Amino acid sequence: MPRTITVGAAQLGPIARNDSRKQVVGRLLELMREAHGFRCDLIAYPELALTTFFPRWAIEDERELDSFYESEMPGPETKPLFEEAARRGIGFSLGFAELVIENGRKRRFNSSILVDKTGRIVGKYRKVHLPGHSDVMDRPGQHLEKRFFEVGDLGFPVWRAFGGILGMCICNDRRWPETYRVMGLQGVEMVLLGYNSPIGLGDPFELDALEPFHNHLVMQSGAYQNATWVVGVAKAGFEEGFNMIGQTCIIAPSGEIVAQCATMGDELVVRKCDLDMGAPYRADIFNFAYHRRIEHYKLITERTGAIPPPETT
Repeated sequence: MPRTITVGAAQLGPIARNDSRKQVVGRLLELMREAHGFRCDLIAYPELALTTFFPRWAIEDERELDSFYESEMPGPETKPLFEEAARRGIGFSLGFAELVIENGRKRRFNSSILVDKTGRIVGKYRKVHLPGHSDVMDRPGQHLEKRFFEVGDLGFPVWRAFGGILGMCICNDRRWPETYRVMGLQGVEMVLLGYNSPIGLGDPFELDALEPFHNHLVMQSGAYQNATWVVGVAKAGFEEGFNMIGQTCIIAPSGEIVAQCATMGDELVVRKCDLDMGAPYRADIFNFAYHRRIEHYKLITERTGAIPPPETT
């Protein structure tokens, strides 16, 4: 019997700094109901889906900063998502800012959860590859993820859910091949990947201009090289003075984009995904057990930065 997951990639348009959780959750619920109408098994939301992309500001007030984080999941404001999911029999993945207290200390993570069709959390991921900087720069826009989040401490787990093997990652993780390969070595069949990717934060124009190309390039190569579906779900549009690239898409294990949003607003794209589509790739060109040569890969885990060989005279 074919193993399929009908997935809805739920792109979000801009979220304003003063938008309430109730307003945002209302938008998420509308997309969930639309996905249910398409008989989706699963709907995937973007990174930091409950708020604006707050790391663009150097927020000093602790109470204001805390207001962007979730200290429980579900909480009073997000509980309707879980209730609606259980009522309609649809799962979801959700990116959010997570605040936990451990040993009397606040810990902050850029996180994502996977929720099954009964409204039960079956998996959690915390973002590993934090981009940007920790020091405030003299420019209008910041990218202060290193200031407002800790590096994720859960690794890159996968879960048996929805009849397949699913994993999650967040935004900048998609640019690192190790992200997909660690999940690929666990047999991942679908990666749910939320992102908020702005342009105009001080990078050279040459880099900003290529951001849309690079966005799809890394997800397509990750899908192909690990024979997995990749569901890349974006925040899009002009948000609080900055452009978010959007380009929400669903990518097959062949590396081909098979569905993509056409707008910069709230939009759902749907695809019935055959989880066995990656099998021919895993049996042949990306048969890891047959072709990989780990004795030659030691530098990947022994070294962080690049060290060129010494010059010869």
